[in-house]
Amino acid sequence: MRTIPLLCFAAACGGAAPAPPPTPTAAPTGRQPAAAPPTITLQSARVNGTTLAYRLVGDTGTPVVFVHGSLGDFGDWDPQIATFAQTHRVLVYSRRYHPPNPPENDDQTYSPMLHADDLAALLLQLELPPAHIVGGSYGAYIALILAFEHPELVRSVVLGEPPILPLLNRTPEGDAIRRDFYTTTLDPARAAFVRGDSVGALRVFVDGLNGVPGLFDRLPPPVRADILRHSFEMRREMLASREQHYPPVACRDLDRLRMPVLLLTASGSAPRLHMIIDELARCLNTETTVTIPNANHGMNTTNPSYYNQVLLRYLATH
Repeated sequence: MRTIPLLCFAAACGGAAPAPPPTPTAAPTGRQPAAAPPTITLQSARVNGTTLAYRLVGDTGTPVVFVHGSLGDFGDWDPQIATFAQTHRVLVYSRRYHPPNPPENDDQTYSPMLHADDLAALLLQLELPPAHIVGGSYGAYIALILAFEHPELVRSVVLGEPPILPLLNRTPEGDAIRRDFYTTTLDPARAAFVRGDSVGALRVFVDGLNGVPGLFDRLPPPVRADILRHSFEMRREMLASREQHYPPVACRDLDRLRMPVLLLTASGSAPRLHMIIDELARCLNTETTVTIPNANHGMNTTNPSYYNQVLLRYLATH
């Protein structure tokens, strides 16, 4: 996921632009300036039929794994690495199809199940389980599926606004928001990718998510270039069947989770995201939800100090 002022890139943001953080981001890539992470050589692992780039930082403490969202890669967690490596073993990685991994045209369908299986294989190869799994946006969707399918690998799970769009179906208001999101953003982006127009697809995607026509074309050239660098994975996402890309999650499934779950939401995120978090809290019958203030959907970069503090306190007690 990429974040810059007034913009969040993840396949869950709503139609309205999220509130910008108090201090605009200065970094040309849209990431908040942060303490430089330790210099660790980027490594790669061949797991589950694919190659995943990763960094493993820190020698002591329980493992914590950060899972990025759409239009993202392992670098999205730069504001977390140095802080968490002081007390934990930290794994950040780029998911299948996401740079700098090779853009392989395999026969797999982009889904949280596929990415959860990839992560499970990576965790086992690196001998990290059980680990705290922290997901942001689509990465949170993956973290939840991992907890369902491989509970023995998960110590606790942190869900930062996962785009579980089927959860919006429970109410007429939520269903209307979901259908509008498909009509105005996902369907046109998919059609553009089918035509082979990746730039047009990403333009529709970025403008539609933020409800700001023309926003993509007004972005600084380095930011647009970074978005285009992720076009291969976004094409895989948009061309996946809707049922596999956004599989339903039932309350009864959530009720069978036996590990601790922390829900995170951001004060400036779109209403659809808040509604999904509310549905998750209702199904989990939990009040363990924290709102990150002065942040948008990319909460770990738009308010990293508060995000890190909340997460460190949670991990210390689990």
